Amino acid sequence: MGKLDGQVAIVTGAGRGLGRSYALHLARLGARVAVCDVDLHSYAEFDAEAAAMTADSTVHEIQAAGGEALGFELDVADRDAVFAMVEDVRGTWGRVDVLVANAGGGRGRPADTTASKVPPELFDLVLKMNLYGTYHCCSAVAPIMREQRSGRIVTVASYAGKVAGVGGGYAHYGTAKAAIAHYTRNLAQELGPFGINVNCIAPGVIATARIVKLVGGSTGSNSAADDIALRRYGSPEECARVIEFLATDLSDYVTGALIPIDGGWNRSD
Repeated sequence: MGKLDGQVAIVTGAGRGLGRSYALHLARLGARVAVCDVDLHSYAEFDAEAAAMTADSTVHEIQAAGGEALGFELDVADRDAVFAMVEDVRGTWGRVDVLVANAGGGRGRPADTTASKVPPELFDLVLKMNLYGTYHCCSAVAPIMREQRSGRIVTVASYAGKVAGVGGGYAHYGTAKAAIAHYTRNLAQELGPFGINVNCIAPGVIATARIVKLVGGSTGSNSAADDIALRRYGSPEECARVIEFLATDLSDYVTGALIPIDGGWNRSD
């Protein structure tokens, strides 16, 4: 028996990277998983990610392992598309138990995205990708979970949402992620009386194919890891185990929390 047997999970941004890891892990726990991404084959952008795939999509990886999965290609910034997806999931499986609102990301270079200089259209785009996408997903599942009087919502912030970038770069992304963390606290207060737990994770440097390509190496055995207490990058699987904690009864009395997954990156908290 899996911890999530009979339950239904939605994971956004699950075509590759951390989202794929979350979806696969929840499926291994017994959940039926709705895999959502703007491109379900986005892994093809990175050779290492493509090489790690055991099928042509996360959906088919889950199905090949004996699990149940549905695939949805959508932009979480499109509120109507998000609500339609959630209704499709409920129409197929009758319920929604877990949401991992993972979709997001940044755009632009740090030098071009400082706090006062980030172009308005880029600021708007990144807020829509991250904050608004999270808001749409949570708004879509909340009525279903209220009716069930149960549910688990996990949102995704970032280390960048707590600590300013060097020189103020990537301000739009950090702002969006900080807003997600506080939105989560408010959502937890709203939904707690209905038996719904709402928490936020804040990954640090996690060795996805994209991050490895950006910073070099997969172990952190260079200056990029010097400020990390454990002196290495995290793995997608380590993040997925935190998702397991938050999606199961292991965290029954945890809500409104912001949980760093950063190996003790140099922090002031």
